[in-house]
Amino acid sequence: MKLLSLVLLIIIALGIAYCIRSLRALHQKVSSRSERTTREIAASTKELKAEVWQSYRQSEAMQQLLSLLKFSAPVPPTRSWAASPDLLLTLAQLVRTHNPKLVVELGSGVSTLVVAKAGAKKVISIDHSGEFADITRGVLKEHKVRGVEIRVAQLKAHISGVDWYDTAVLKDLKRIDLLIVDGPPGSKNPEARMPARAEFIAKLSPKAVIVIDDVNREGERKLAESFAKALPNHVLTIYPHEKGTAVISPK
Repeated sequence: MKLLSLVLLIIIALGIAYCIRSLRALHQKVSSRSERTTREIAASTKELKAEVWQSYRQSEAMQQLLSLLKFSAPVPPTRSWAASPDLLLTLAQLVRTHNPKLVVELGSGVSTLVVAKAGAKKVISIDHSGEFADITRGVLKEHKVRGVEIRVAQLKAHISGVDWYDTAVLKDLKRIDLLIVDGPPGSKNPEARMPARAEFIAKLSPKAVIVIDDVNREGERKLAESFAKALPNHVLTIYPHEKGTAVISPK
C-alpha cells in the first residue's frame, strides 16, 4: 500500500512538473508572439504616420500649385509614376525665378504642363513612348498651352552600355536654361539616366539649372553628383521631396 501511494505521489509530482514546464513554455511562446505583434503594430503605425504626413505635404503643395498657375482644365494625376506635387511646385518656382528661354525635359507628362503654364518660353519634352507623348499633347491642347514640342525618341543602345534616348533628337539643342531629368524609366536599372550628363553638359547655357527627380535612388543621386562635379560654378541642393529632388544651380 505504501509502495502504491509512493508511486502515485511520484506520478502526481511528475504530472505537476510537466504542467509547470508546459505552462512556462506556453508563457514564453505567448510572450514572444506578443512582443512580435507589438513590434509589428509599432512599425505599421510608424509607416501609417509617415504616409499621412506625406499625403498632407503633397496636398499642401498641390493647393499652392493650383493657386499659383490657375489651370483652366483638370490636372492629370500626380505621384506614383507621375511627378509628385512637391516637385511640380519647385519646377514652377524655378521657371518663375529664372525665366528660362529654353527648357528641355526628359520624360513628358504633368510636369510638361506645369513648366509651360509657369511661363517657360519654349519647352522641348523628350519621351520614349509615343503613347505617353500623345497623352501629354492631349493634355496641353485641353489646357490651350502653346510653345511646347514633344519629341519621341526610341530607347537605343547607348555607348555607356544602357538603353537611352536616340541621340539624333538632341542634335539641334543648345543653350538649355533648364534641364529636367525624369526619364527614361530608372526603377529597374540604376544607371538608366546616367547618359544625361555626357549628352547635355555641352548643351547647357552658363547659368543653366538642372533638376533631377528620384534622387532617393542611388542612380539618380549619383547622376546629380556627377552634374555638380562637372559644373564647378554651380551648387547641388537636395530637397527632401517625396521621391527626392536634386537642383544644380549657379552659385
